[in-house]
Amino acid sequence: MADNYIGKKMEDYYASKSTSSQKKRSSLKQLLQKNRSYRGYDNSYEVRADQLRRIIEVNCTTPSAMNQQVLRFRPVLTAEADKVLPHIRLGGALPELHLPLAGSEPRAFIIVCSTVAEGRYVDIDLGIAAQSMLLQAVEIGLNGICIAAFDKKAVQEALLLEYEPLLILAIGKGAEKIELTDIAPAESHAYYRRDGVHYVPKLRLEDLILG
Repeated sequence: MADNYIGKKMEDYYASKSTSSQKKRSSLKQLLQKNRSYRGYDNSYEVRADQLRRIIEVNCTTPSAMNQQVLRFRPVLTAEADKVLPHIRLGGALPELHLPLAGSEPRAFIIVCSTVAEGRYVDIDLGIAAQSMLLQAVEIGLNGICIAAFDKKAVQEALLLEYEPLLILAIGKGAEKIELTDIAPAESHAYYRRDGVHYVPKLRLEDLILG
């Protein structure tokens, strides 16, 4: 009787802890709202290898077009960051700012490659992988950005990659204030900065639904 009582109490205790933990977790909507493209990072924070591995790990369970699973990932930590930084371009819509600002450069990356030539299904996988990894980054308290503007050949040579890189994710602690703002379809979609705030225009739900 005593054993059953203690056992039941232990089950109740762990169940309450699990419920409490679930309540603290962010919803998908919250993660999506927090998942903004950061171009400036807090360089006093150093991303760890285990954090990049945890982010990459989502690809073990995400969907893959035709289940081909051809993407491969190269984590890059602070020690190698300078092999990547000279070859990426950020803030293409704000060339006058020369982003990232000095001292706020990303210091950790995930280089995404493919074992086969880029094509429709590879690009589908690329989008799924990038979004999933960035959401995982947000869930563990980090931020990131997808970088498609980079010198592929230079990055491949600098990191001695077997495969051509298709996309780069910068990962770190974001050091910018970013806000979403509603727009109509005919308005400019370009992001902009005002008084130290980075604004990202987004269409309303009503403008996304057809019919």
